[in-house]
Amino acid sequence: MTTYGASRLQGITAFVQAVEAGSFTAAAHRIGLSKSAVGKSVATLEERLGVRLLERTTRRLALTAEGADFYQSCLRVLAELDEAESRAASRRTEVSGTLRISLPVTFGRQWVMPVLCGLARQHPKLALDVAFSDRAVDLLEENIDLAVRLGDPGDSASLSARRLGFQRLVVCGSPAYFVEHGRPTSIDDLAHHDCITFAHGGYLFPWKLLDSEGRSVDVKIKGRHTISDGEALRAVVLDGLGIGQFPTWLVADALRCGTLQTVLAPQGVQGSPIHALWPATRDLAPKIRATVDELLRAFTPVAPWDKGLG
Repeated sequence: MTTYGASRLQGITAFVQAVEAGSFTAAAHRIGLSKSAVGKSVATLEERLGVRLLERTTRRLALTAEGADFYQSCLRVLAELDEAESRAASRRTEVSGTLRISLPVTFGRQWVMPVLCGLARQHPKLALDVAFSDRAVDLLEENIDLAVRLGDPGDSASLSARRLGFQRLVVCGSPAYFVEHGRPTSIDDLAHHDCITFAHGGYLFPWKLLDSEGRSVDVKIKGRHTISDGEALRAVVLDGLGIGQFPTWLVADALRCGTLQTVLAPQGVQGSPIHALWPATRDLAPKIRATVDELLRAFTPVAPWDKGLG
């Protein structure tokens, strides 16, 4: 393969600019070189080719027959180079390729997938490869481009993170349950109610509640039933078997239509954050940047599930 040094390409550029500008002085202004540098570059090019490309006069430059033929060839080569650069630049900015993304099961299905579908409609060259898992996947080990994670994202130096918001937690139950058992008005009252707790991976999650001074505290709840799936826990509470604590994204529709009602702090308590994560060692490809930007637009400043809940 022929090696093209910078001086060789500079000679072609100087020659084309000299032809189009009509003089070495005008060409020098165009390309930011001195008049002597332009003249030397063209002379070096002519010496290498073994032909005279330009006739120099005191007033202007004129192409020789060989120069005219070479000039047309140079225009084609430079046009192809411009096109190649444009194609390369578009690949750096075009949202395309396969996006391998890991989502938490329920939240991902209910709230992230609509955003991804909209993104795919906007960008026909984007292909989605979506995996659902509630475990903290290893993005590098499993070749994942992007993950949405509920809870602490960790402090791994190998990951970059963008916070998409926070979960808001509410304690709620069905109207029928409250008619039969009454409404708790303090943390101490919970001991007299059928509380449904949530467990995952062998860990029983405490409830985040507000104490008498309005501070957020973690409270260990002794529940009558323990459920390890959020949707199943919601179904149990909707059925009137007890009260539970949920992120608003899981119960927003039930709260709006009144099949669930909040108690204790109706406005809820701030829970764990929601993050988008991607490998820090990987270039922020357009497909990742566009997805994170779209998630931010969808979830901030007010999350769609919290709109209208007060």
